[in-house]
Amino acid sequence: MGKIVTLGEIMLRLSTPGNTRFVQSDSFDVVYGGGEANVAVSCANYGHDAYFVTKLPKHEIGQCALNALRKYGVKTDYIARGGDRLGIYYLETGASMRPSKVIYDRAHSAIAEAEPSDFDFDAIMEGADWFHWSGITPAISDKAAELTKLACEAAKRHGVTVSVDLNFRKKLWTKEKAQSIMRPLMQYVDVCIGNEEDAELCLGFKPDADVEGGKTDAEGYKGIFTAMAKEFGFKYVISTLRESFSATHNGWKAMIYNGEEFYTSKRYDINPIIDRVGGGDSFSGGIIHGLLTKPNQGEALEFAVAASALKHTINGDFNLVSVEEVEALAGGDASGRVQR
Repeated sequence: MGKIVTLGEIMLRLSTPGNTRFVQSDSFDVVYGGGEANVAVSCANYGHDAYFVTKLPKHEIGQCALNALRKYGVKTDYIARGGDRLGIYYLETGASMRPSKVIYDRAHSAIAEAEPSDFDFDAIMEGADWFHWSGITPAISDKAAELTKLACEAAKRHGVTVSVDLNFRKKLWTKEKAQSIMRPLMQYVDVCIGNEEDAELCLGFKPDADVEGGKTDAEGYKGIFTAMAKEFGFKYVISTLRESFSATHNGWKAMIYNGEEFYTSKRYDINPIIDRVGGGDSFSGGIIHGLLTKPNQGEALEFAVAASALKHTINGDFNLVSVEEVEALAGGDASGRVQR
């Protein structure tokens, strides 16, 4: 098992109970989560030494976020303390044809205003096997974008494999700003993960696929996979392929390319979805574990897709599953029978 480092923001998540709307709710359910924190939890569950790097305020709410990570085995040694606030996001969970909604309240959070002096990235990357970040982090603020670059540079100095989940968020930045920041950062990346929207808006690559119409034939992705690998030198290009029939019914599979061969995973029909948030992060956590421990890219991808399919059945941001549970599903046991 390896030392895995992730960098990003963990937030307070306030979600309406069940499927109630914001305007109906008199209370919120409280959990903590955020892209790279979710990945760290997955990796810790799989037995890795998973370190999450961020900055949290010193007050009790910051401590709650720290405790949420520690509860699931994430190492918090490199978390800086200070700043005024923890970012918040509000979630209204959709159903059937009504989509889920997210409202951000994360401006001027501690990590958005963190300085390079808050972190010793060379010490953080010492002995690391893998560094993961997502496009959400540089979208938070220009300071966070600079931190991302410094972390990537340190990772390369220490020979660490770097992965990115492109994760475009239109509520945080425009595609023009995203490409101006993200494209230069790709020089540090070995493993590029994303979906069709991310590839187009962050990097300018559009697949030949009718995503809105639910047609995500893997053949339509081969062209951009090869072009992306050629332009940026990626060792792996990976995309999830989601078919959205409704907010609570999705088809789910993925595709990987290692510069020589393409592999498409088996497809899962997820119905009903309990909580979609964190689905992509659970996939990233699964592919990191898979590429570190499995003998080939096909087995690594099957692990990641199964892990993410299971996440869709779990409330909260974190994917709270074990290696054994993921491998059982990847091996074909999708019966859901009670385990006695």
